[in-house]
Amino acid sequence: MPVRAASAATLARDTFTAALARLGPFGGEPRLAVAVSGGADSTALALLAHEFCAARGGQALALIVDHGLRAEASAEAVLTAGRLAERGIAARILPLSNLPRGARLQETARAARYAALAEAAFAAGYLHLLLGHHAADQTETVAMRARRGPGGAEGMAAWSARNQVLLLRPLLGVQPGALRDYLREMGMEWVEDPSNQSERFERVRIRQAGQGLPPAGGEARVAREGEDAIFLARHALLRPEGFALLDAASAPPTVLGALIRTLSGALYPPRREQLAALAGRLRPATLGGVRILPAGRLGPGWLLAREPAACAPPVPARQGICWDGRFTLRADPGPGCNLGALGEEAKKFRKYNELPSIVLRAMPALRGADGNIRFPVPVWFSPAVPVTAHPFLPYAQFICADMGNQCRIPI
Repeated sequence: MPVRAASAATLARDTFTAALARLGPFGGEPRLAVAVSGGADSTALALLAHEFCAARGGQALALIVDHGLRAEASAEAVLTAGRLAERGIAARILPLSNLPRGARLQETARAARYAALAEAAFAAGYLHLLLGHHAADQTETVAMRARRGPGGAEGMAAWSARNQVLLLRPLLGVQPGALRDYLREMGMEWVEDPSNQSERFERVRIRQAGQGLPPAGGEARVAREGEDAIFLARHALLRPEGFALLDAASAPPTVLGALIRTLSGALYPPRREQLAALAGRLRPATLGGVRILPAGRLGPGWLLAREPAACAPPVPARQGICWDGRFTLRADPGPGCNLGALGEEAKKFRKYNELPSIVLRAMPALRGADGNIRFPVPVWFSPAVPVTAHPFLPYAQFICADMGNQCRIPI
């Protein structure tokens, strides 16, 4: 008797469930947020996540970003939310406004999209945010990174942490055609974004030319990240005021890059060649918005602190706002306040925790409409990406244990 081939829906479910088994655990009643654009890939992901959670007594939440970059975006967001609601999937639309236009519009929009998704997921009580990148996206990413030099051959990570949530990519082993077959079998429609066919974008040109590259094995990267985590645990102290102490004459470039990225609030470290030139022999320098100078009275080695001149401008203060990619406001400050760098007012607080002026000037302060300054303020140091990455949790926990419960700067 011939064996019937598995349906597209069965294959999609099995692949998705197997991927989540590697990326979990998620508890007895999983709660998974899903970034949904309305396209086929993210729509399929939303359906799969909903089935997975519902079967286990949990819940999925679809988060739809309306970035307003196309005239049709708002209508497509409403259409997508309606389609998901018909399947019993809760959905929220996250409007992004006032994105600055310019040469880096796509990069700016992507950063704002990730920040909005992470903030919305965390606020709703969802610690896992699923992204719809698939196998073809992975090969295109590897090809794009290969054009920029060595490194990044492993492609996108299936597991990463950002902005208080875990980003998961459970579809990296699935081809986009299989996801469309799944949607057709499920009778689910999706939105086609014309920008996915525009040759203005490097990713599209690589796709159309068939120049994607398979990701390399991640064994070498895993080993390096383990060594980096051990080095950090032994030689570095990350302080909740937003600076670090590094007791070493030199450091692996990747370690220095991770510290600079964390202390500057950036998503990515400086260029490899810049890091290599400085990491082999640490010395006074400024790189990536971070100043490196002797630790002085703080102890042996080096002080790494945010360059005050590189801090972001003040932002309207509200509970949960993140300023400079580093500090999140924990309490409602009241109306009419801005959150920004203490700056030159640091001289009024020079005895605070016996901290150097460079650290104080880059710390957050609240300024009211009347010009009055509140410092210190109820914030916690919350860089978008942690210093160490999964799966080196023992080392990451050791580093966090050094900070204890001091991660929050008292009022």
